[in-house]
Formats: sequence, structure tokens, C-alpha cells
Amino acid sequence: MTQYHSTARLETTNGSRYLQQLCKHWSHNLTVSFTPTEGSVIFPRNARGADWPGDATLRLAADETGLECHLDASSADQLAALKGAVERHLDRFAFREAPLRFDWADQPS
Repeated sequence: MTQYHSTARLETTNGSRYLQQLCKHWSHNLTVSFTPTEGSVIFPRNARGADWPGDATLRLAADETGLECHLDASSADQLAALKGAVERHLDRFAFREAPLRFDWADQPS
């Protein structure tokens, strides 16, 4: 199955806080694992009534100066939808800094 990938780095001193908030939020209905510096979220192919070719994964990495977001999806449309979901949720948690700047860099499969 073809994979679609994209990465964004957010410049913020609150990367660990946002990572933990996002992971805790999504842990109520998705498979999530996280520490203060790394996180992983699995979006099932049929989440919220969707019918994507496969599951998608968000990997997060926080350091003192930012938060990296790595998305792996099964289709271009799934990737685009998840970019939007990640942006909306992180902007909500980062309301004091929002809107955060997401410069997604799509990578070849």
C-alpha cells in the first residue's frame, strides 16, 4: 500500500505541554502512547465513519524549542484531513500562541 508522509515543526517553548495535552485528549478514543518528549497516535482506517485504505499514524517529538509532527497516512485525502485535525487541536491547546505556524513538508512515498 502506498504511504503518504508529511512533517511540520512548530517553534514553541511549550512543545512538551502540547504533546501531552494532545495525546491525553486523543487517548480517550484512539490508541495512544506518550512520554513528555515523544508521542504516537494511531488513527484507524474507519475512525469517525471514514473508509480510508489503511490506518494512519501521528508521531510527535518535543524539545526545548519546538514540537515536530510526523504524519503517515494511507491516502492523500487522509493525510490532508489529519493535517487539519492536528492543526485545529494543537491551536486549541496553544490558544495563547495560536495560530501556530504549520509548514507541512510532504515527502515522497
